[in-house]
Amino acid sequence: MSQLSLFDAEELYEFPKDLLEYKENFLNREEADLLKNKLLETAPWEQRTQKMYDKMVLTPRLTAWYGDSKYSDSEEDKKPTNPWTPELLSLKNRIEKEFGCKFNGVLLNLYRDHNDSVAWHQDKESRYGKRPVIASISLGQTRNFDFRKKDHHQSKYSLPLPHGSLLIMKGDLQESWEHRIAKSTVPMKERINLTFRLILPNL
Repeated sequence: MSQLSLFDAEELYEFPKDLLEYKENFLNREEADLLKNKLLETAPWEQRTQKMYDKMVLTPRLTAWYGDSKYSDSEEDKKPTNPWTPELLSLKNRIEKEFGCKFNGVLLNLYRDHNDSVAWHQDKESRYGKRPVIASISLGQTRNFDFRKKDHHQSKYSLPLPHGSLLIMKGDLQESWEHRIAKSTVPMKERINLTFRLILPNL
């Protein structure tokens, strides 16, 4: 798998800037530490189930949802939305102001160790609209964020996402690419991922 670069390094693949924006130190160390510790202690973490090969299985990570709009998929329809905390609302407003986007919810994923993961997928459900903008903050353990072309799985790239980094996915990324966080053979500590999204109202 090729190492991904968002900078001008000739020997590495440079991802198109109309699909991704990246800030390695969007949160400074103190900000990132405080937010990570707060969320570990206070977020209502739960392990969801999902359908895989005609069976319901537990997802290999914990999640929590905050926002002012209900998560509109079938798994979450009967679950209440947690109201914004001051920390999450401040972070949402900061990202919106700097990048000119709009969000009404944030999905938190807790990867407890190297065994937790999320499989190849695209965030292209109709509730996100066309060409959605998703802002992803990483806290804690650095994990590799893998990408591959939807129609050409041999084209794979990996971007390490360190503590306090921000990755914005936009444009046609969800149409043409898949992404994942893979399990690791190397022992790892906790990682929290916050993905800010705009959920459209049910029509």
